Amino acid sequence: MRYDVSVIGLYILDVLGRPVTRIPERGNVDFIEDIRLTVAGTAGGTVIDTAKLGLKSLAVGAVGDDEKADWVLMTMQKHGIDTSAMQRLKGVPTSATILNIRPNGERPALHVRGASDHFDVPASLYDQVFDAPIIHLGGTGLLRKLDGPASVTLLKEAKARDRTVTFDLIAASAGTIGIVSPLLPYIDYFMPSIEEAKDMSGQKTPDDCASFYLDRGATCCVFTLGGDGAYYAHEDGTRLKSPAYDIKVVDTTGCGDAFDAGFITALHHKMDTETALRFAQASAGLVATGLGSDAGIVSYEETLNTMKNWKIKT
Repeated sequence: MRYDVSVIGLYILDVLGRPVTRIPERGNVDFIEDIRLTVAGTAGGTVIDTAKLGLKSLAVGAVGDDEKADWVLMTMQKHGIDTSAMQRLKGVPTSATILNIRPNGERPALHVRGASDHFDVPASLYDQVFDAPIIHLGGTGLLRKLDGPASVTLLKEAKARDRTVTFDLIAASAGTIGIVSPLLPYIDYFMPSIEEAKDMSGQKTPDDCASFYLDRGATCCVFTLGGDGAYYAHEDGTRLKSPAYDIKVVDTTGCGDAFDAGFITALHHKMDTETALRFAQASAGLVATGLGSDAGIVSYEETLNTMKNWKIKT
C-alpha cells in the first residue's frame, strides 16, 4: 500500500499564545511569552504526529483558498505528508482557531468553522484514500457536510476493504450520539476523551461508558482520562487501566490528537495492548509539555525512549 495511515477529517490552523491570564481592557496591550502557529484539528494534529512518528501519512480534508491554507499545506508537506487528497475550496476560509493558553494549561478558544464544514470524500478518491491499512476519521461533530450518512458510507467502504478504522470526535454533547451511533459498527477503535464519552452516553464511569458503545457495535473503546491516564475496553472482555505519566503540563492543545497518533503508530508496529497505551500516552504527554498540537514529539525512537523513562504518576 502507498500509505501507513490515511487521516480524514478536521484540519485547522491554530494560533496559540501563552500564558494568558486576562484579555486587556479596551485597546490595551499585555505581553506574553510565546505565540505559535500549528496545523491542528482532530485530523490535522493527528496526521502531523503520525508523520513525526515515522508513518507514511495521507492527509484527507479541506482548506480554503487563502493564506492560511498556504501555510497549512506547506507545513504538512515539510513533514513529508502527502497532501494530494486535500481539497482547496473557493469562497470559504480555512478553519482556524485562536487559543489563549492559561498558566494551568487550559485553552479557551475562538473558532472559525470554515472549509471543514464543506468537506466530503467523493467516491473518485476512494482508491487513494483507502490505500492504507489504517483509516482514521477525526473531527466528527465539526464536519457539517461529512457528519451523518456521508460518514456511514465512508466507514462502510473502509470496512468493505478490510481496513482498520480508528475514530475520534470533537465538541461532543449529548446530541452528538445521534451522529456517532450509526458509525459504531464500523469502528475498530473508538477513541474519545472520557468527558466526551460521558456526555454522549449519559454514563458515569469508564466501564459503563465502554459497555454503552460496545453494545452499539464498536469493537474497542480507548478513552483518554486526562491526568488519570487511559482506559481500554475490548468486545472480547479485555479491560485495562493505564496510569498517567508524571509531567508538568504546559498546554493541553492537541493531546487527544497526539494520543490518537501514538495509538495508530502502535497498531502499525503491532505493539501489545499495554505497550500501545503507554506509547500513546507518551505521545500525548510530550505534546502537553510544549505549546501547540505538534509540540514535544520529535521521532518514533525518542517517543519510545520517553515511554520507557518517564515516571508514572502515583
